[in-house]
Amino acid sequence: MTQYAVGDIQGCYQELDALLKRIDFNPSKDHLYCVGDIVARGSDSLACLRRLQAMEHAVSITLGNHDLHLLATVALGKEANPKDKLAALLTAPDCPQLLAFLQRQPLAIWLEKRRMLISHAGLSPQWSLSQALQQARFAEQCYQGEDAAYYFARMYQNAPSQWHEAQSKVEKFIYTINAFTRMRFVNKQGALNLSDKGAPNQNGPLIPWFNHPNRGGEDFDIVFGHWAALEGHTGIAHIHALDTGCVWGGSMTAMNLKNKNTVSIPAYLSS
Repeated sequence: MTQYAVGDIQGCYQELDALLKRIDFNPSKDHLYCVGDIVARGSDSLACLRRLQAMEHAVSITLGNHDLHLLATVALGKEANPKDKLAALLTAPDCPQLLAFLQRQPLAIWLEKRRMLISHAGLSPQWSLSQALQQARFAEQCYQGEDAAYYFARMYQNAPSQWHEAQSKVEKFIYTINAFTRMRFVNKQGALNLSDKGAPNQNGPLIPWFNHPNRGGEDFDIVFGHWAALEGHTGIAHIHALDTGCVWGGSMTAMNLKNKNTVSIPAYLSS
C-alpha cells in the first residue's frame, strides 16, 4: 500500500483526476490523505466530493475552512457565496449524503507509524502535539453532534487569538477551528493573526506558524495545506506545505508519505 497526501483541491476536479492517474492511485490498495478545502472556488466541487466519497474506504480528509464554511452555510440555512461556485453541489440529489460524508471527517490525523501530523493549516505553536489532538477531538464532537448548528453559528470569530484566553467551550471551539483551518501567521507571543495571507516577509512583525520558536514537531513531520502563497516551500525539511494554488492557476500537488517525493499537475485554464 502506498500512502499519499494531496494539497487543497478546491473544486478542481480535472486536476484531481489527472493527479490520481499520474500517481497511479489504486483505491483497492492505496490510501489518500486530503489536507482539506475539498470544495469552493473551483468549477466542480460536486464531482470532487463524489469522487472522494466513492473511494471513502481509501480516503481520509482533514477539514479546511472552506469545507467547514459549506457545512455551516447549509446548517444555518444561509445563501452560499456565488464566488464559491457551489450551486451544482447544493442542488444535487445526493447533496445530503455528500455533506454527511464531509461532516464525518476530522480536523487532524496523527499517523503514529510515520510520526506524521496532517491538518489543513498546521500546528499551533501554543499547543503540544497531545494538546492539539485532544482539542481536535473536542471540536469534532462539537461540529458533528446534535448542537452542530449552535457551534457553526459562533464559528466566525477571530478571538480568542491565544489559547490561554479560551475559557468557555465556545471559545475553545473557535480557537481550535481557527488554529487548524485558518492559521498562517502568528506574532512573537504566538497569537494567531487571521488577516494576513501573503508570503512571509522576513522583516515583518509576523512569523509563519512553522517558524515560531515554540512550535512543536521537531521529532515528527507536519503536512498541511491552506497557504498557497508559500508555493509549497517552508524551508524546513519535515514541514510539508502542499497547497500549491491549483484553483489560482498554480498546480495540485501530491506527496508520497514514505519517501516524501511530490508530483504536481498544472492547473487547467478551464478550472
